[in-house]
Amino acid sequence: MLSRTISTQLSNCTSLQYLDLGMNFFTGVVPDLSQLSQLKFLSLNLSMFTGRFPWKSLRNLTRLSFLSLGDNPFDKTPFPLEILNLQYLSSLYLSNCTIEGRIPETIGNLSLLESLQLSINYLVGEIPVGVTKLINLQMLELYDNQLSETLPVGLSNLVNLAEFDVSTNLLFGDLSELRGLSRLESLHLFENNFSSTIPEEFGEFKYLRQFSIYTNKFTGELPGKIGSWAEFEYIDVSTNYLTGSIPPDMCKMGKMTKLLMIQNNFTGRLPENYASCTSLIRLRVNNNSLSGRVPDGIWSSPNLGITDLEMNQFEGQVGRNIGEAKSLAHLFLANNRFSGELPMEISNASSLVEIRLTSNLFSGEIPVTIGSLNKLSKLLLQDNKFSGAIPESLGSCVSLNEINLAGNSFSGQIPESLGSLASLNSLNLSGNKLSGVIPASLSSLKLTLIDLSNNMLFGRVPQPLLLVAYNGSFAGNPGLCADGSKDLRECSPVSHKSCQVKLAMYCFIAVAVVLMFSLSYLLFLKLSKIDCKSPMNRGSSWDVKHFHVLKFSEDEIVRSLTQENIIGKGSSGNVYKVDLKCGEQLAVKHMSSAEILPKERTRWPEYEAEVAALSSLRHMNVVKLYCCISIEDLNLLVYEYMPNGSFL
Repeated sequence: MLSRTISTQLSNCTSLQYLDLGMNFFTGVVPDLSQLSQLKFLSLNLSMFTGRFPWKSLRNLTRLSFLSLGDNPFDKTPFPLEILNLQYLSSLYLSNCTIEGRIPETIGNLSLLESLQLSINYLVGEIPVGVTKLINLQMLELYDNQLSETLPVGLSNLVNLAEFDVSTNLLFGDLSELRGLSRLESLHLFENNFSSTIPEEFGEFKYLRQFSIYTNKFTGELPGKIGSWAEFEYIDVSTNYLTGSIPPDMCKMGKMTKLLMIQNNFTGRLPENYASCTSLIRLRVNNNSLSGRVPDGIWSSPNLGITDLEMNQFEGQVGRNIGEAKSLAHLFLANNRFSGELPMEISNASSLVEIRLTSNLFSGEIPVTIGSLNKLSKLLLQDNKFSGAIPESLGSCVSLNEINLAGNSFSGQIPESLGSLASLNSLNLSGNKLSGVIPASLSSLKLTLIDLSNNMLFGRVPQPLLLVAYNGSFAGNPGLCADGSKDLRECSPVSHKSCQVKLAMYCFIAVAVVLMFSLSYLLFLKLSKIDCKSPMNRGSSWDVKHFHVLKFSEDEIVRSLTQENIIGKGSSGNVYKVDLKCGEQLAVKHMSSAEILPKERTRWPEYEAEVAALSSLRHMNVVKLYCCISIEDLNLLVYEYMPNGSFL
């Protein structure tokens, strides 16, 4: 690339025939070129020249066949009449070089012109009839000016025309003058005021590859065969008043990349043929009256970056094969009649940036696998019939900046994980059945909008969220409170203290209940040990007479009256050795009269006599009697244990 200025000594190259200084970074003005009379090719386009171009120099360059001066910020000038003297000119490129005014009628004198490009200037008025004399024209580009009126009569004379672009002007009328231009490959008429119908002849244009007429006032139907002959690349007829069905064969050659038919009145189904059109990059047919099910192959189309079917009457479910749509970035299905669950496989469409399913009949839960969509920035599911919990995995969609789940039947708590979405600036969960407290983690978000209204939330609203809330952000949640908010009840200190008292009371009751059950269980264990299984146990209470301080209980004594603890036998009963838990030992004499006395007599003279004597006796050579235990026909004397000794 060259830079700086062009030397004035260039004019000394008088025999120069070919001069190409295009696509450089020159400064300053173009020097006088009048001495270069042998020039046939002159290209200075996109070289950053400024100032006034030396148009008068062109008077001497009569041999020029190629002139390209476009894309330079020259001073404004009317169409340079000097150009009209260049009779050998076949290509003229003056786009984006600040030409103003009208195109002269005498442009038709340049009869050898094959390419005329005057786009992105300040041209006004009608397209001159003189243009229709340029029968060798193959390219006519006049886009992005302020041209007006209708297409000139006689334009159909340009039978060799392959590229015609008059988009972004103020033209109006019909397209009747284009009916005979059967060699057209590229036709761009968008952003004008054309009306009437599309000529049926367009369906027979066998070289047509590009057809763009959006933002006009066209009516009627598209020709049924349009785009079915050549390797058709794209069609954009958006923002018109077209009706009828979508032509079915525009991807017949498998090269179509864009099908754009936004905001018309098309009806019927999306043709099945487009299910196999794997070359599609953009499919946008939103804002029409299309209906029926979407062809299954559309969901899995491998190169589709945007699928926009919004504002129609489509029905059915999203295909499970959507996981194969690896290029899909934008899925727009809002305002249709789609139903069923959102397939889990959607999480495999890893390029998804925006999911917009607003106002349909979708149901079921959000797939928990949605967290794998780390490019997802917008999730708009409002006004459907979704239910279940909002998955915690949503917090793994780290690029999310807008979540709208309003008007569904989501339940459970707001996931804490949403607080980790650093890019989130809009959160709308209104009109659901969410409960619990508002997660404190949401306070760390830099939200510009939050709407949690009409749920079943309770507790204190985190203070930072009140700063971004509007009047109704938390309305319809009777359990919510906030300090200093006119829309929510006050979380007053009194009520706060009351809550603490209630909490303490509940804790006390809970502890009391636990203790009561524990004591009841211990008592049950104690009583259950004295049951009918042992012949030593009875249903009545023990009668205990103690003569010294006791370090044991009657239960501990009775449990030890087993066969292996017998150390002696006598006529009145057995003697047992008892090892206490405290380490001491006792001797227990069991005296039973059940088999020798009548039932009404439960005590016998021998037992009573021994108790009476030993209880009052105090002597160093006599063993100590601790107590006597009796119940019904069972009588126990509990002595101090003397190894290798007797009781007396």
